[in-house]
Amino acid sequence: MNMDLRRSLHKKVVSHLDSRNTGLSAGQEDNWRVRAEEYLGAGMRSLPIPESDRDILRKGILDEVFAYGPITGYLQDPSVTEIMVNGKESIYIEREGKVVLSNIAFLTEDTLRATIDRIVSRVNRRIDESSPFVDARLEDGSRVNAIIPPVCLSGPCLTIRKFRKDPYSLEELIRIGSLSEQVADYLREAVVNRMNIIVSGGTGSGKTTLLNALSQFVPDGERILTIEDAAEIRLMKPHVVRLEARPANIEGTGSITIRDLVRNSLRMRPDRIIVGECRGGEALDMLQAMNTGHNGSITTGHANMPRDMLRRLETMVLLSGVDIPVRAIREQIASAIDVIVHTCRMADGRRVVTSVTEITGMAETQILLQEIFRMEKDRGAPGKSSLVPTGVPSKFFHPGGIGWD
Repeated sequence: MNMDLRRSLHKKVVSHLDSRNTGLSAGQEDNWRVRAEEYLGAGMRSLPIPESDRDILRKGILDEVFAYGPITGYLQDPSVTEIMVNGKESIYIEREGKVVLSNIAFLTEDTLRATIDRIVSRVNRRIDESSPFVDARLEDGSRVNAIIPPVCLSGPCLTIRKFRKDPYSLEELIRIGSLSEQVADYLREAVVNRMNIIVSGGTGSGKTTLLNALSQFVPDGERILTIEDAAEIRLMKPHVVRLEARPANIEGTGSITIRDLVRNSLRMRPDRIIVGECRGGEALDMLQAMNTGHNGSITTGHANMPRDMLRRLETMVLLSGVDIPVRAIREQIASAIDVIVHTCRMADGRRVVTSVTEITGMAETQILLQEIFRMEKDRGAPGKSSLVPTGVPSKFFHPGGIGWD
């Protein structure tokens, strides 16, 4: 479709609506869209293009003004799991674990910026030169990050990690090969028996997906508090309270951090606390909550392997500003955390659990770990790996009770 024609029609529609920044009041979008459709219908009758192309052109322009521009179709496509906009003409998508360049583009940087503004304003966030990057979410819970010039030299950049309408269950994760039935049985027992769990892994390795799947085994009668930067955890449970952090306002005040919410959650009578991701001083408050009767809590964290997750926890506790000896920090970790589940994104795009490790205590100054399941190469199938028991007995469960030999 001719880009110059799209730009010309878009400019005319925006001018007709007298909405240069496409800023629409809540509840008025439908009225504005009707006006835009009527104007476009009248203006496109004289265009020498087929009717099918007119429909595509009309939808594209309306999406630029009222929805999410050319990426609207990908947001509605369940097979697309990630959308990466690197400026107005460079848009990549992830499908089945593979990242490919799309054949779409925004009309101008202004329309891309308007799309970003529309997304962040709907969740009461802002983005401008004084605050040039932001985390947000879409109505369906999909995670959004946006960053603009001057800190992004490529122009406005938008990254959207989509989430399924219905979260994965543990059974589905078994079916697609993310973990084995033995591991699923173990994790089911760990959740039911109120073990404190950390799901570790790299970016995009499936940590939040696994956390959502584990939550299905929390008894319905328990009160769960979820705490996140941008609310994306979706628990299919009746008694859930969702808390979301808030950035500072334009005056630099009013910030509410994850750490503030963790502290406040302790006064809300939670049975379990689920923190979307520990990345700073809130790690200390989370560990203290786990050590003071809030068993069965779950959180995630970025790390390359289980041992690295413990080192990161130490660092995050030190970032809390509380002067604590390293040995005392390690004792807190060893007492609070029961199980580390490590996830990884494989070369073929699959997200899999690669290790299940228990924390068994302290030996002098070191935290003791024992790996219960690990990823090993299949001898009979070169190039393939599977998650197998290590043969080490579990500290928490009798092997015969959870289905492994």
